[in-house]
Amino acid sequence: MPNRLANETSPYLRQHADNPVDWYPWGEEAFRIAQEQDKPILLSIGYAACHWCHVMAHECFENPDIARLMNERFVCIKVDREERPDIDALYMSAVQAMTGQGGWPLTVFLTPDGRPFYGGTYFPPEDRPGLPGFPRVLLAVSETYRTRRAEVERAASDLVHFLNQQFALTLPTSTLTSTLLDEAARNLVPEFDREHGGFGTAPKFPAPTTLEFLLRTFRRVGSQRAREMVTFSLEHMIRGGIYDHIGGGFHRYAVDAAWEIPHFEKMLYDNAQLSRLLVLAYQASGNPLFRRTATETLDYVLRELRLPGGGFASAQDADVEGEEGKFYTWTTEELEEALGPQLFSVAQQYFGLRPEGNFEGKHVLHVPNPPEHVAAALGIGQEELMAQVAAIRSRLFALREQRPHPARDEKVLTSWNGLLLQALAEAATVLGEPTYAEAAVQLAAFLRDHLAEGDAHLWHVFADGQAKVTGLLEDYAYLARGLLALYELTFDRQWLHWARRLTETILREFRDPAIGDFFDTTEHADHLVARPKSLFDSPTPSPIAVTADVFLRLSLLFGDGRYEEYARTVLERYAPLASEHPTGMSQFLLVLDFLLAEPFEIALVGNPEQPDMAALLKVVREPYVPAKVVALRRPHEYDESIPLLLDRPQKNGTATAYVCRHFVCQQPVTTPAELARQLGLDDRDFTSVRE
Repeated sequence: MPNRLANETSPYLRQHADNPVDWYPWGEEAFRIAQEQDKPILLSIGYAACHWCHVMAHECFENPDIARLMNERFVCIKVDREERPDIDALYMSAVQAMTGQGGWPLTVFLTPDGRPFYGGTYFPPEDRPGLPGFPRVLLAVSETYRTRRAEVERAASDLVHFLNQQFALTLPTSTLTSTLLDEAARNLVPEFDREHGGFGTAPKFPAPTTLEFLLRTFRRVGSQRAREMVTFSLEHMIRGGIYDHIGGGFHRYAVDAAWEIPHFEKMLYDNAQLSRLLVLAYQASGNPLFRRTATETLDYVLRELRLPGGGFASAQDADVEGEEGKFYTWTTEELEEALGPQLFSVAQQYFGLRPEGNFEGKHVLHVPNPPEHVAAALGIGQEELMAQVAAIRSRLFALREQRPHPARDEKVLTSWNGLLLQALAEAATVLGEPTYAEAAVQLAAFLRDHLAEGDAHLWHVFADGQAKVTGLLEDYAYLARGLLALYELTFDRQWLHWARRLTETILREFRDPAIGDFFDTTEHADHLVARPKSLFDSPTPSPIAVTADVFLRLSLLFGDGRYEEYARTVLERYAPLASEHPTGMSQFLLVLDFLLAEPFEIALVGNPEQPDMAALLKVVREPYVPAKVVALRRPHEYDESIPLLLDRPQKNGTATAYVCRHFVCQQPVTTPAELARQLGLDDRDFTSVRE
C-alpha cells in the first residue's frame, strides 16, 4: 500500500511511495507526531537523478526488516533537495560539521523539534569495511536517544549554536583592489590539472564559474596562461565521456581525473552553466569547437528537457531499468552491427575503443586523442574524418532513441530555469540564433505565468500543475540575472523592470541587516532551526554573489547608488575569503572583477531591426567584453524609468551609441569602427567571431 509520499508532486518523493517505510513529507504533521510519540526523526535527503540515492533506497528502504526498524524507532521524513535546497543546505552543513564530509543521499537524525545530533550519507544494508550497516546505525542512534537523552540534547543544542554562528559569520571588511583578483588567479595554479584540465583529482567536476573567472583574468590582464587553462580544460571535457558525444549535453561529473567515465545523470543547471561558458570561451578564442558544443548542449536541453508551455525539467536519471548508464553505453557487438566494418573501424580509432571496454565491459564513448591525430593515423583529412564521425553519431543517435530513455524529473525549479534563461539569452545575443531567443522569451513568460505571485514574489517549484515552496534567494537572484540578459537580447523593458522588482523583494525579505549579506530563506521559513546562507558555489553559483552582480548591473542601468553600496558591502566582507578559496567562491570573484573593471554603460538609440543599428549591435555583442551593460531606446520612444537612456538623441537621424563610464559619456558615435574604438577593441577582438 503506498505511503504518504504518493500524494506529493516531487518525482523523487514519489519514487519512495511504495517503500514499506512510513515516510512523511517535510511539514507540521511529521514534527507533531515526533513530539507526541517522543521519537527522534530520521531525515533522508536526495534527488531523483541521484544514483546512490537509488542504491540506498533499493538496499535499505525497500528491505522490510530495515523498514520495520525505521518505523518502530523513528519518525521518517523524506526530502527532495531540489525542492527544498534550504533544508538541504542546513542539514548538509550539520553533517559536514559532524563528519567532515557530505553528499547524497544525506541521512540525518534529529530531535523532535528539528535539531540535528547525528548524520552521514550512504549507509549499506550490512556492515562493510569502514562503513557500519544501516541497521546497526539505527539501533545505536535509537538506544542513544533513549538512554542518553541529556547528551543528545546537549549535542543538538551545541550543533545548532555552531550553525547559527557560521551563518552569522562576521569577517573583517577589506579594501577592494585588483590584488585580490591577482592572488585568486595565482591560487588556482597549484590546483590545476595540467594533464587533463580542470581542478583537483577524481571525482572531477566541471567548475564553470572558476573557468569563467580565468576568462575574466585573460580579459583583465591579458594572461595567455589563464586563457589556455580554460581552453585546455574545455577541450578535454568535450573530448571526455562526461560529454555525451551522441546526443549532446554534459553529465553531472566524471568519476576519474581524465573526464572519461561520467556519473551519468544530466542536470539542467550543469548544462545551462556549461553552455553559457562555452559561448563565452568562443567569444574569447574564436574556437569553433566551443560554438558547436554550446549549440549541441542547448539543443539537447531544448529537445530533452523542455516541457509544454516553455519551462524546463530538472534532470534526467543516471539509471535505466536499474542499471547505471544503460542508455549511454555500448557493447562492441552493438557498435559493429550499427556501423558496419568501415565506420566501425573509424569509431575504433576516434573513440579509442578497447576490446574490454572502459565501463563494466561496455564502452563510454570518449575521444582520447585530438581529431587531427586520429585523421593522420587513418591517413585521411580532418574534414573527411569529421564527416564520417557525423555519420557515426547520426546512426548511433537513431539507434539509441529506440532504447528506454532515462526517467525525467519534470518539476520546474525557478532558480535552475533562471540559469538557463541567462544561458539562452546570452547564446542568442552572441550567436544570433533565433531558436534560442524564442525559447528564452517563452521561458520567461512561463516563469511569470506559473511561478510568480504578482511582480515581486516567486514560488520555487512548479509540478503537476501547481506552484509550491516559498521562493528562495536563489530563485530571485538567478531569475533576476536571467531577466537582465533577456532585456539585453530583446530590449523589452518589462523584463528589466521585473528584475528590479525582484531585487527590491530581496532587500526587504532576505537581507541580514546585521551583516549586510543575504539569507537563503525569508524569515518565515518553516521548521528551520537556523537560517542558512550560501556563500560558496556548489553545483550552482552562490546566490549571495549573484545578488551582488544583479545589484551592480541595476545601479548602472538605473543610476541608483543604493544598489552599488549593497554590492560593495558584500564584496568588502567576502572578497578576501574568495581570493583565498577561488574554486569555492569564484562567483564573488566574477562580481569583484565586474566592479573593478569600471564597466561600460552603453546606451543605444535606434531600431535594432534596421541595418545601421544592427551593425552597432554586432560590435557590442560579438567580442568578449564582459564588463558592460547595454540599454536601447527605439526612435521616438521616451521612458524616464531607465536613466541611462535619458537625453540621448540620435545623431544625424541614424543609429547612435553613447559609451559611458561612471555616468560620464564620450561623444556619441554612429559607425562600428568608432564604437569599437571607444570600447577599446580592435579587429582581433571580433574578427574570429564573425567568421
